[in-house]
Amino acid sequence: MKPLLNTLYINSADRYLSLDGENVVVLCDKEEVGRVPLHNLEAIVTCGFTGASPALMGACAKRNVGLSFLSQSGRFLARVSGEQRGNVLLRKRQYQLSEEVDNSLDIAKSFITGKLFNGRWVLERATRDHGMRVDTEKLKKVSEQMKNALKSVQTCASMESLRGIEGEAASLYFSVFDELILQQKEDFSFTGRNRRPPLDAVNALLSFVYALLTQMNISALETVGLDPYVGFMHRDRPGRASLALDLMEELRPVLADRFVVSLINKRIVSSSGFFQKENGAVFMDDDTRKAVLAAWQMRKQEMIRHPFLEEKVEWGMVSYAQALLLARFIRGDLDGYPPFMWK
Repeated sequence: MKPLLNTLYINSADRYLSLDGENVVVLCDKEEVGRVPLHNLEAIVTCGFTGASPALMGACAKRNVGLSFLSQSGRFLARVSGEQRGNVLLRKRQYQLSEEVDNSLDIAKSFITGKLFNGRWVLERATRDHGMRVDTEKLKKVSEQMKNALKSVQTCASMESLRGIEGEAASLYFSVFDELILQQKEDFSFTGRNRRPPLDAVNALLSFVYALLTQMNISALETVGLDPYVGFMHRDRPGRASLALDLMEELRPVLADRFVVSLINKRIVSSSGFFQKENGAVFMDDDTRKAVLAAWQMRKQEMIRHPFLEEKVEWGMVSYAQALLLARFIRGDLDGYPPFMWK
């Protein structure tokens, strides 16, 4: 149980939510384990499979407290909200901003600022922690180039220019990604990013974890009332969760890329868990996929200090924190969207 930005998050699967007067009561095996005044909350998010009482659902709807249900893997299932929840107005403003070139560019700059900052931090940490095992000169050179790209982001005048800066920086980042792999080098070498299909084990892991992160972002955006399919940098395309992909940019290096590297370096995965199809595509077998999912769930439970909120949250809540901040910016409660910049 974790309150965050007036949102109550229930991460444990065996929790049941009920109403006692004006309080949300969290139960485990019919025993009370937590209690929060309902009037202090804007939303409740639960991953528990035992559900919530009809009385609580009715009270949330009446008081405009969004009650969202997620699966244990983080997939959005449903949301209970009152007639005047305000999601329509929030989404109308989101749609309006997405059509405004300057505003879309400003928001996209925030996403890419977070991505480049976090990518630099991943490289800098590798030189700090493993200076004797990596090519520090190569990593430092790319880090400096990404630092210059960060400056260019602030001054670029078009979305096309921003995409160009981001693409070049991503190429630089992945050009030294192999340096981060310290174990099983003979089985997990990385020569460049490829996808649809992935052509080696590292790219297979990256693609799979990116998909997990995208789904986590979709759930977060749905939970706060935003439309995950209408983005600012990634433009509208049928079936593409554009805003979830926007949000993923800043989280990709620190949450997904570092996780993939840890899977290899900690030997959670091995080369025997991958197979190649006739077209060259490389995929994980079932046992490896289960091991990755188990490690992902554990990583999501690790505690960090959110750099903007300055409070402790689980990694699995970062998407929700950023979605809440984005919704508050779109509503006009914040002057700008603060990207997640971890160090």
